[in-house]
Amino acid sequence: MNISQAAKFTGLTSKTIRFYEEKGIIPKARRADNGYRFYTEDQLETLGFIKRARGLGFSLDECKKLLDLQHNPDRASAEVKEKVQENLARVQSQIEHLEDIKFSLMKMSKSCPGNKGHECPILDELCHEGHKEVLQ
Repeated sequence: MNISQAAKFTGLTSKTIRFYEEKGIIPKARRADNGYRFYTEDQLETLGFIKRARGLGFSLDECKKLLDLQHNPDRASAEVKEKVQENLARVQSQIEHLEDIKFSLMKMSKSCPGNKGHECPILDELCHEGHKEVLQ
């Protein structure tokens, strides 16, 4: 399968696939006589693995480690679970941060009359918060 077919099959872009090759995340594709990259079924499975892992918030380095574990017959499932739990903790932290942002935005939105007047509590709040951060 050439790179455009592999991209369509995996839902990744050709550029992303080439990037994964350059970074050593997947093995370099074999070249056909015409110079086009040719991807094997194993490479397509690996690309799918990476896409799913990235979709779950794993970094490329973490994907590489997960792939190494996938190919290691001596791995312990505890190692894999540890990686998932680390990612889960990071995602939970991000959710908490986003909830804080949501609360602040809702508070700011409620404080503003949204009329044609010049006064803007939202801008006042942003200026006030900015000064507090600089002074701390």
